[in-house]
Amino acid sequence: MKKNILILSLSVFCFACGGSSSDSNTGGKASITDNPDFEKGLNLIVKSDCLGCHKTNEVSVGPAYNLIGKKYENTEANINTLAEKVQKGGSGNWGTVPMAAHTGISKEDAVAMVKYILLLKDEK
Repeated sequence: MKKNILILSLSVFCFACGGSSSDSNTGGKASITDNPDFEKGLNLIVKSDCLGCHKTNEVSVGPAYNLIGKKYENTEANINTLAEKVQKGGSGNWGTVPMAAHTGISKEDAVAMVKYILLLKDEK
């Protein structure tokens, strides 16, 4: 009898939990940190001098990464354009302070950095 009550109690408990595996903190949406572009891009940015002028969610010498993500749609054309800006530098899109060229960064790494930045559009 005790065994049946225990089984019934466990069954009711499991049913009450709903069996849902979604994370209640994200409303079922995957976190940006689950995206493979996140870790690769973040590691490259940390190893470079980017954080001297850019922050995730506040304007510094250069624009905040979340503002860049909001301004540019995540398309192949935008990724390539922004990766070229990382490598060659540029000015005029975010004020008067020019971005220095980073000729030592490969095209592949610049693309990975941009993909990471574009993930940050909703960061606060």
